[in-house]
Amino acid sequence: MTPPHQHPYDNVLDTIGWTPIIRLRRVVGSIRTPVYGKAEFFNPGGSVKDRIGAAIIEDAERRGELTPGGVIVEGTSGNTGVALALAATQKGYRCIFTMPDKMSQEKVRLLKAFGAEVIITPTAVPPDHPDNYVVKAKTIAQNTPNAIFANQFYNQANVEAHYRTTGPELWEQTEGRITHLVGSAGTGGTMSGAGRFLKEQNPSVKVVVGDPEGSVFCDYHRSREVGEGETYKVEGIGGDKLPETLHFDLVDEFHTVSDRDSFQMARRLTKEEGLFVGGSSGLNVHVALKVARELDDPSACVVVILCDTGERYLSKLFNDEWMRENQMLESDQVTAAQMLAAKPEATPQLVTVEPSHTVRQALNLMSTYGVSQLPIIENGDCVGSLSEGSVMAKAIASPVVLDQPVHEVMEAAYPIVDAEFAVEGFSELLSRETPAVLVRLNDELAGIVTRYDVLHQVAGIR
Repeated sequence: MTPPHQHPYDNVLDTIGWTPIIRLRRVVGSIRTPVYGKAEFFNPGGSVKDRIGAAIIEDAERRGELTPGGVIVEGTSGNTGVALALAATQKGYRCIFTMPDKMSQEKVRLLKAFGAEVIITPTAVPPDHPDNYVVKAKTIAQNTPNAIFANQFYNQANVEAHYRTTGPELWEQTEGRITHLVGSAGTGGTMSGAGRFLKEQNPSVKVVVGDPEGSVFCDYHRSREVGEGETYKVEGIGGDKLPETLHFDLVDEFHTVSDRDSFQMARRLTKEEGLFVGGSSGLNVHVALKVARELDDPSACVVVILCDTGERYLSKLFNDEWMRENQMLESDQVTAAQMLAAKPEATPQLVTVEPSHTVRQALNLMSTYGVSQLPIIENGDCVGSLSEGSVMAKAIASPVVLDQPVHEVMEAAYPIVDAEFAVEGFSELLSRETPAVLVRLNDELAGIVTRYDVLHQVAGIR
């Protein structure tokens, strides 16, 4: 194998492109169709957008629109801003970027690290509102001397960059075997440019685009009518307005994917494949696996775009607390059944007495099995309870209590919960007066969970 990077580069821009293609295995599971990821996070700026940053700037230079000392203005979800700022460091331009407030703080800080000025705008505004991040960027460009608006959503230099680089790389790296290109569309430049090149080589190649729930692209592809967009949390893709850089005639299929599925797949790619990627990559792979599963063809070749690095989403999709707050991650809840299963094997799950048993018999059971709480069961129901401390106090004060039936001295019955009841809910049931709860499994009482059991679970004591 020829080693990469055998010779020095003149500058960082020369390292853009020729990102590796990596076969996905663990997330693919038993699917027979091979799926490969085009790892765009290997670009120096960490995303597929690196390909268009320098291309847009150089196109503006050729047109005479951008001159020395000029200013580059753009509305960005972050990655295009990084790509433009990266190129601007080599060419001496100043950058001003607008960005919706749903974007991660990592992206904001990264842009500032490159020396860019960042202006945050509200996400939940119509596409033609003055505070929309694209409209705001246009206004800034118009009012700033010697400034250009990069205009990634309408600038065909975006599409041409992928036609010249991404498409040829995919064709060469798969030796012409690629049958399906799967990705998503923010501007649509990647799928339009690379898709056009691949279809020119082989018209049978399918271009498949994933779209977040809330974006208008998928519905437009089906109906050719632009609907009302809704907010969603996956960054950098989809939209509520059609970009001219998304060539719908080149797209064979659109698939809608939820935020939850997108983020959970991104986390799986990191944990199972070692590919640290963002939510849009998770969305793309979710779609790619659907396509591969339906194909069920070992001779096919599905390539999916892995758009950017997961480092830009540490405060969001890789933050368990944020994921739970947004109902996209199940809590790691321990259930009552799991609490019972964790008890030592030598410990009986449930020791009980009947109302007619004597207090002496009940104390003997407690001593034999080392339990402090004893439910009183009649006809399969809990009708009362005994606690060791309370019974012993009564017996010491009046020994005749020992020969009385337990129903004469019993305390309140224990609450009963189902086996799937979460430990977090026990705090509302347990108290000094209610030291235990009973667990019901398959309509029968299966065990008991005490305050001590819950305390040991919470404290991590085994």
